[in-house]
Amino acid sequence: MSYPFEYGDETLWDAGYHSGQLYRFLAQGAAEFLDVPSGLTPTPQGGCAVDREVFQGFVQRLYDLSASSSNEVLRSLAHDLLVTSLVLLDRSGGTVALRPEDATPIGEATSALARSMAS
Repeated sequence: MSYPFEYGDETLWDAGYHSGQLYRFLAQGAAEFLDVPSGLTPTPQGGCAVDREVFQGFVQRLYDLSASSSNEVLRSLAHDLLVTSLVLLDRSGGTVALRPEDATPIGEATSALARSMAS
């Protein structure tokens, strides 16, 4: 059973059911912590619709938190959620502004993860 993340008629990620649900709940919790909407809306078919503009704002705030924190635990907790979110955002045609020193390591992590995320 899958848990697709869709932007319009396009499937951005055809996640496994448990992976998809866990990602959605983690993103929702992070969005609440950041006091912004996530841009992810559960669908009656058992997946998530992605509102790219809202989701882009969420991902930017998540990156900004991670990039501005000196707390290694906070940065680590945010990292995998951020990388997964960047794959979805990229597939929807959205982007976030990264600091030059973060562009290569985050880009490499995002590319590596994207290869394992079926679309």
